[in-house]
Amino acid sequence: MTFPKPFHRWRPHPWHGLSAGPNPPSIVHAYIELTPFDLVKYEIDKETGYLRVDRPQRTSSRPPTLYGFIPRTYCGERVGALMPKATRGDADPLDVCVVSERPIERSEVILNARVVGGLQMVDHGEADDKIIAVLENDNMWEDVDDVAQLPPVLVERLQHYFRTYKQIGRTADADVTVDDVYGRSHAEAVIRAAIADYGDAFGE
Repeated sequence: MTFPKPFHRWRPHPWHGLSAGPNPPSIVHAYIELTPFDLVKYEIDKETGYLRVDRPQRTSSRPPTLYGFIPRTYCGERVGALMPKATRGDADPLDVCVVSERPIERSEVILNARVVGGLQMVDHGEADDKIIAVLENDNMWEDVDDVAQLPPVLVERLQHYFRTYKQIGRTADADVTVDDVYGRSHAEAVIRAAIADYGDAFGE
């Protein structure tokens, strides 16, 4: 019996075993950790590749879009250099928020996402970019080529979520900023940098 290529006898690690996408940096793979329906914060366990419970969401706020990361990316020196207010990358895979018309309620799924922009988030001096993308072949968003074409309130909700999702009580964390929104061109530059940083960190 012959197997299709590529064939994985065992489940591939979502960060290291999947590709960055069919046509990065324009069309990327997104591995989804959180959906807009989750009241618990999940994130990838870097050792096993399974989702780990990080914490219950600390407020009633939920992520406005699907939220995950781009495989085989790493926020290192190159990513940090692209953000003036940061001193370094956050040493995690590059985060991505994916807009979809139809509700997708399951996490631990892989999808193709078309990159349209991003948010410059600095978390305690570390670059923690949030790439913004739309689900490929989504008829509602098929004409969106840049973040400026998305409804402003959607982008504002993303900014608000990332400013407050770690917040306890009424006081926001002064060391977390999500001030600047950038377009597709810069988002693709961040993705290229994260792919190169991955190669430096893991030798591929």
